[in-house]
Amino acid sequence: MPPPLRPGDKVRFVSPASSPDRDRVQKHAEILKGWGLSVDFGEHVFRKWNYLAGTDEERLSDLNAALRDPGVGAIFATRGGKGSYRIADQLDFEAARRNPKFVIGFSDITALHLSLLRHCHQVGIHGAFSIGPNEDGVSPYTHDSLRQALMATEDIIIAGRPEEPTSRLTTDGVAKGRLIGGNLDMVATSAGWALPDLHGEILLLEAIGLYPGQVDRQMTMLRKAGHLDGLTGVAIGQFTDFEFDRPYSVIDILREHLTALNVPILGGLPLGHGDRPASALIGAVAELDARAGTLVIRRGKA
Repeated sequence: MPPPLRPGDKVRFVSPASSPDRDRVQKHAEILKGWGLSVDFGEHVFRKWNYLAGTDEERLSDLNAALRDPGVGAIFATRGGKGSYRIADQLDFEAARRNPKFVIGFSDITALHLSLLRHCHQVGIHGAFSIGPNEDGVSPYTHDSLRQALMATEDIIIAGRPEEPTSRLTTDGVAKGRLIGGNLDMVATSAGWALPDLHGEILLLEAIGLYPGQVDRQMTMLRKAGHLDGLTGVAIGQFTDFEFDRPYSVIDILREHLTALNVPILGGLPLGHGDRPASALIGAVAELDARAGTLVIRRGKA
């Protein structure tokens, strides 16, 4: 597992997916400076090329340069969007093995987390300062959770929220294994080439703005292709911009697929694109307790 950062360490912003808002990134850089960290930026971080932050070559160049630079302690993705899956198999995995460092991001960045985990067992941080184009501030909970994931040494405890619609999926039982996954769209996209083996692990899923049929299609593929075989448990985060009061909602679809796995399920976790999201360590050993409603991520174990 990459070491936590300390004051004086340097972080670099890169844009492996879609182009970010410059002012928003600068605000986030100021927060990091307030934590005692120094900040710099990849060469093409604010580049725009169609719906991407530069060509594949430019985005990959910035990301690999950060992986190779021993002076960079962690790498922040400026945003998700689209495009990290186009370059996730071309990362400098040898540099990542030689000098492990956290890559921070979620949503589309899930493809990078999964590829780094599959190729060099590198733990990443599923998290961000804020989400959505209209969110200007950072909630204290999200702020503190990200700082803990990046700079603290204690275990991370994330409690499910009863008000989250996915809390209805919670069953019973306990599970232990590495926490692997993130955005459902990216987990499905990565299957067969970037998704690690999930035997003995806990699967994390969150999603935003998919049609129910898309969720059904992706879950069907993952399950029938055998990618979900051998799971010890499932952690369900925030499913954002879904109609939960419709007949046969996304909750019904998820329940149908997940109960067939016969493993403990913990829903309602504040992980994803919803209100006040937390940060989690993807690839670290976790303990899921469905009855207690907690996901405990063990620091230093991967």
